[in-house]
Amino acid sequence: MNTVITASGLNKRYKNTHALDQVSFQIESGRIVGLIGPNGAGKTTALKAILGLTDFDGQLNVLGLDPRTQRNQLMEQVCFIADVAVLPRWIRVREAVDFVANVHPRFDRVKCETFLARTKLQPEQRVKQMSKGMIVQLHLALVMAIDARLLVLDEPTLGLDILYRKQFYQSLLEDYFDENKTIIITTHQVEEIEHILTDLMFIRDGKIVLDADMDAIGERFAEVMVSADKAASARQMNPLDERQVFGKSIFLFDGADRAVLEGMGEVRRPSISDLFVATMKGTYA
Repeated sequence: MNTVITASGLNKRYKNTHALDQVSFQIESGRIVGLIGPNGAGKTTALKAILGLTDFDGQLNVLGLDPRTQRNQLMEQVCFIADVAVLPRWIRVREAVDFVANVHPRFDRVKCETFLARTKLQPEQRVKQMSKGMIVQLHLALVMAIDARLLVLDEPTLGLDILYRKQFYQSLLEDYFDENKTIIITTHQVEEIEHILTDLMFIRDGKIVLDADMDAIGERFAEVMVSADKAASARQMNPLDERQVFGKSIFLFDGADRAVLEGMGEVRRPSISDLFVATMKGTYA
């Protein structure tokens, strides 16, 4: 398996704020990685570093290149979709396709037009005439038609209704992703990407606080619903979190003995959102 990104000791300061604080990680080819964190945790700064859009201290290798000094070469193999569409409002659909076809050596016009044919977008339609969902469809068609090895998505479905959001991720899986490509996603709608992720990274206060593949997370973390008479015993096992549902307590454990937990009640794998809430407790205090 090829390593797509290797980061070692990344640091980035904004005045008195540590946006990235000794961040180190590796991302392999053919993975879909969720980079999840609260507002101001360092997600966007990390993505900007990967894309060569900000300076930083430390070592960062992306597809064998240094984003600080080899960004032009890097951008031939990387695509980016941000939470704010960057397409100019005056441009028409056909003009956007022509532009990308003329500037990017790895653009496949036929693939782009095939994707557009499945939407309601018309060749003469201008961006200013489109809804946000239609703009995202155009942006996605342009990006997916580029044979990029790395796709970076920063809140790509922000402000879209649930239908557009589901179509977006379905299109990614069916029309873009394969074992030679890698996707990094940041989003606050974690429930909607949980089923497509292969790896999960939590970032808090500029530090990576969790970095594991989804199989390892399922083995490491467990939730158990216990009745009131067993709650005290569960608390003695130092759970990460406790919440109340219909008069029962649900405890979240990290690395606890499964056999012991099964003796207390129903054991299940926690959702990403529940794991996130437990990990980030106190962030907004």
